[in-house]
Amino acid sequence: MKLEILTRNEHKELHNNIIANIRDLINNKNLEPGDKLPSERMLSERFGVSRGNVRETIQKLEFYGILKSKPQSGTFVADIGPVAMNGMMNDILGLEDPDFKSLVETRILLELKTVRLAAQRRTNDDLKKMEAALESYKEKVLNNEDAVQEDLLFHLAIAQACRNSTINRMMLIITPEIINNFEKYHVCDKNQGPKRIREHQDIFEAIKEQNTQKAKEMMKIHFKELYKYCYNI
Repeated sequence: MKLEILTRNEHKELHNNIIANIRDLINNKNLEPGDKLPSERMLSERFGVSRGNVRETIQKLEFYGILKSKPQSGTFVADIGPVAMNGMMNDILGLEDPDFKSLVETRILLELKTVRLAAQRRTNDDLKKMEAALESYKEKVLNNEDAVQEDLLFHLAIAQACRNSTINRMMLIITPEIINNFEKYHVCDKNQGPKRIREHQDIFEAIKEQNTQKAKEMMKIHFKELYKYCYNI
């Protein structure tokens, strides 16, 4: 079976078509809050798309509060009226991709809160995940290898430790695209790897100590170049 590789615009168009189809299905079937949607398999057959694409779209609509999935039960219409639901669906379909600077600004605001919550709520297992990501990052940097993925894993480990599923999901949405575009937009100097290691270590130690204010300050230092990029300071 040949794997079809879609461009970013094609991927967005596909998901928007699925959203529109789900909206029309809810309207045509007069589904009300709490009513169950057909299964992913049935939706994929009905819309002529893969189950994976249906699942991704449902997760997106869950994020916006339009659908709710219950383990072992299925996917249900959320407790919002049809007018509001249609308005929200149309707003989602009209969303444009955020520009890179907006993504970076959002990440700064998000992670300064995330790191404080992580310092309050982290468990020993969370610390182990952060430390493992940090060690992998160090190894790649010191070997002059690309450490983008390891950097990403460290920040996502912090997001998991904050114990806020919405924040964690937002981080999963915006962080990979930001980090993968650092070089394109010349945000950070690749030669500052050792400095970034120290910054990551300082953030980790503050979280380990459960010092929320220190964790926030260490993250602000880590984001110094991002501040310059966003606010021209």
